[in-house]
Amino acid sequence: MRKLVFVIVGVFFGILMYKSEAASWFRIYEMFNFQSFHMFGLMGSALATGIILIQFIKRKSLKDINNQPIVIADKEKSMSRYIIGGLIFGLGWALAGACPGPIFVLTGAGYAPMLVVLASALIGTWIYGLMKDRLPH
Repeated sequence: MRKLVFVIVGVFFGILMYKSEAASWFRIYEMFNFQSFHMFGLMGSALATGIILIQFIKRKSLKDINNQPIVIADKEKSMSRYIIGGLIFGLGWALAGACPGPIFVLTGAGYAPMLVVLASALIGTWIYGLMKDRLPH
């Protein structure tokens, strides 16, 4: 029953992404060409919501679905890891026309070429899993 909640939330998130045009290749293209505020506004509002919710979780000591305390570990302060990771993520996003969330949304919406992007993302994640112990974190 608990897993059904995650499926429902995922479907709702997918519909929200599709309807807000966050999964639109055209909107992503506009963003990378600085032609439209749409995606920057969408991501900025998501960032603000995330900051507020994380602070709420930390201050109220909330528990997860299994009644375990939610612990959000502090990140290591290293600029190079964020710059390099951000560049790789951004280049992949620009080349594919979608970040991880919209890949699934666009695949579900029937855009068959996104299956290649999905397969590539899964292979890349698998390769990272193999190499993560040898990479600087």
